[in-house]
Amino acid sequence: MRYFLLCCLLLRCIYTDAQTPGCTDPLATNYNAAATVNDGSCTYAVTGVTPFYSDTLQPAVLETSGILHWNNYLWTHNDDTDTALYALDPLNDTIQLVVPLPGVHNSDWEEIAQDSLYFYIGDFGNNVNGARTDLHILRIAKDSLLTGNPLMDTIYFSYSDQVNFNPAPSDSTRFDCEAMLVTTDSIFLFTKQWTTYRTSYYALPKIPGTYTAQLRDSLTVAGLVTGATYLADKKSVVLCGYNGLLQPFLYLLYDFNGTDFFGGNKRRLSLSLPFHQVEAITSNDGLNFVLTNERTVIGNINTPEKIHRLDLSNLLQPYFNQLNSITEPVTPNVFSVFPNPFSETIFIRGSGHIPESRVTVYDVTGRILISMPFQNNMRLNTLHSLPSGPYLLRISAAEGGTLLFSTLLIKD
Repeated sequence: MRYFLLCCLLLRCIYTDAQTPGCTDPLATNYNAAATVNDGSCTYAVTGVTPFYSDTLQPAVLETSGILHWNNYLWTHNDDTDTALYALDPLNDTIQLVVPLPGVHNSDWEEIAQDSLYFYIGDFGNNVNGARTDLHILRIAKDSLLTGNPLMDTIYFSYSDQVNFNPAPSDSTRFDCEAMLVTTDSIFLFTKQWTTYRTSYYALPKIPGTYTAQLRDSLTVAGLVTGATYLADKKSVVLCGYNGLLQPFLYLLYDFNGTDFFGGNKRRLSLSLPFHQVEAITSNDGLNFVLTNERTVIGNINTPEKIHRLDLSNLLQPYFNQLNSITEPVTPNVFSVFPNPFSETIFIRGSGHIPESRVTVYDVTGRILISMPFQNNMRLNTLHSLPSGPYLLRISAAEGGTLLFSTLLIKD
């Protein structure tokens, strides 16, 4: 018996030594270099971020409330004015396609999400009195969207902890919702809680039917959550929203296990867009984001509907490197790019020891325009055909993709 107890104690010590909980994010104020398991305890300094590009949208989408990338377009919709999807050109943000969705009603469309086969549109806005009993999500087959006969069905739901459906005063319920993401088998909803400035997330199946959305967890976000974007392979979610003063924010959720979205790192960022009612967010790579805000007219405030581009590489790339178990150190400040701004051609030079690497140029939507091996003193003379505006140039190590250099290019 004593031998058995000694073995158990030894195994416990080994396990404890191998699994040290703590904050594993080097960007956190309480980073613990000895920690091997992220326990969700990371704290961060107050941080503000600013979009590197903003543009006014056309009035047809003045109440843009959701956005995503698909089929070389940015797709958006209005929250209660019509029943159409709008496809925007990702280079100039103009409407290229309008796809009506016949036979449906838009009570309060607040979000759009996708998987490989379907769009999901959330008709779950509930701020008027918090008493809706017809909350639902439209599911639209992607391959039918451009045929003139969209194939649609419906997912109905209620909240597992909502037992009182008596009308409440406007903008006071905790059962309003404007943010949604879709995983391989489920839909997750993030609520917009007007008086507590918290968000709760719920899970329900993503196939047609009637369900009770099950409460998973809650988080204080100091604002109203209005949109979500999710990258499963990077274990990251970014929420957007605003507070009562129309000061928008982002909430970065990353390094969580499975769908325990609030179990990992939770970092709030202030978005430098005062008096913007930010409603939607999307990303293709988890580093570059597109956001939209609806038109807002309150007293002397008159903010038009806009689209914004934001680069969060400096905040999230270290985590992605860590996630991919990349141990090769990043070599900063060894590259130069000129001229910038440019008209036709740029030159790229490097110094010091440079590993085998690639040069990639992205447009503001995150789409790759150029990707080629880096050679010192290389000349890129294929940029003359690009429209004027901003582009992102990155140089990454070919082995594992470690980011070595990144800069914003401006085409005259």
